[in-house]
Amino acid sequence: METVKTYTVEEAKRRMEVFCAYQERYQAEVVEKLRQMRMIPLAIDEIMVYLIQNNFLNEERFAKSFVRGKLRYKKWGKIRIKRELKFRGLSTYIINSAMEEIDDEEYEEIFDSLAEKKQAEIKEKSVYKAKRKLADYLLYRGWESELVYSKVHELYED
Repeated sequence: METVKTYTVEEAKRRMEVFCAYQERYQAEVVEKLRQMRMIPLAIDEIMVYLIQNNFLNEERFAKSFVRGKLRYKKWGKIRIKRELKFRGLSTYIINSAMEEIDDEEYEEIFDSLAEKKQAEIKEKSVYKAKRKLADYLLYRGWESELVYSKVHELYED
């Protein structure tokens, strides 16, 4: 017979403090973790209020950090970033606020360098197929179609 670890509310609070201090989290993620710890709904509510009041959990801070990280390190475009934040259940207000973190100049620089780097990697003989590969890659990463098609045209000028 397997014994299941149980936690008091205080023990769960301490564990969640560490969990939230390690990296930015969003509310649904913390609630899921508490459910995995087999906390009852009343305890989950109490712990969530505690974490928010003591600034261990802040969805706007999470969203801003997420936006910066996904743009700079994963090189995702605005469309993919927004979709991922929505998927995590964040409000439109928080998503829009976080998207303001994006500096237009930095955004374009990242896009240009990503597109040029990918173009250099494409070893396709057919210009049509090469254009298609580049466009598909950039669209998959969530870059806006107007940006993508104008860049593809620019890079494959005859």
